Amino acid sequence: MTQYQKALLLSGAMIAVAVLAIFDFVPEEFAQYGPVALLAIFPSAWLGKNRTCRVKQ
Repeated sequence: MTQYQKALLLSGAMIAVAVLAIFDFVPEEFAQYGPVALLAIFPSAWLGKNRTCRVKQ
């Protein structure tokens, strides 16, 4: 799975949580912290595989 696909799936999940909260399928408290929780659960979607910070010479 490419980095673009991971990012799109993560953003789709965030939007799905928001839409479900609008229609009261998901509690408001969960919807508030849902995006942050998704970022914490799936860090590879937004950080990528290479997490080292290198200075290019």
